[in-house]
Amino acid sequence: MAKALLGYVGGSDPRVLSEMRRLQQRVQDLESELIRMQAENDMLSAAARHEGSMLDVPQAEPALT
Repeated sequence: MAKALLGYVGGSDPRVLSEMRRLQQRVQDLESELIRMQAENDMLSAAARHEGSMLDVPQAEPALT
């Protein structure tokens, strides 16, 4: 199974190894970007909650029935 995942067929092909390294680097780059975006999203969410709590929003009056 591992051989199939690595593209191993009778020997190490330099092109396959190069492509595998490129894809691994791409995965690392995307994981880093995801972590950065999650942190930014958390920061923006916290700022929005803080800003929302500072607004003086009058309570809605009950509807007449």
